[in-house]
This record gives sequence, structure tokens and C-alpha cells, in this order.
Amino acid sequence: MVARQFLIAGEVQGVGFRYFALRAAARHQVKGTVKNLPGGTVEVIAEGDRDAMEQFKMDLATGPIFATVNSLDEIDLPVTGRFVDFKIDY
Repeated sequence: MVARQFLIAGEVQGVGFRYFALRAAARHQVKGTVKNLPGGTVEVIAEGDRDAMEQFKMDLATGPIFATVNSLDEIDLPVTGRFVDFKIDY
């Protein structure tokens, strides 16, 4: 198990990015949260299997069809086990 924070910048708000992340998390069996941040970035906090997390990260780096991902910053976090699913935070 690994835990990561991803900060995604570019044209990532108003293009369905959070719902895309929700579907990608389900596909890769990753748990956590996604939310829009002030300033136009998207934050994802996720926990899951190391290989699944890498696949999830590749999906986030691509984003949905109308998004333009300019950068994806990744920060390792301690695994907490606090997530029971993946959800959108508002």
C-alpha cells in the first residue's frame, strides 16, 4: 500500500476532471478524494496498491478529453487507511 497527493495543474477545472478521477479510481481500486482548489488546480489524495497507483497516476496525467494537464506534482504521504472508497470533495 502507498499513499500519494497529486496536484494537477492546467485546464483541469470545469472539464469533468473530478468525475474522470472518480471513474479512474474505481477502475484501479484506489481509495481517497479529489477536489478543486482555489487557483485552478485539482488535488487528489489516494491510497492503494503500488502498481494500481502508477496506473491511476497515468490516467490523471492524461485527464478527460477536454482537459489539458500541464503538470502533475506527486507527494508521498503516510498510509492511514482512513478511506473506505473514493469520493469527490466539494
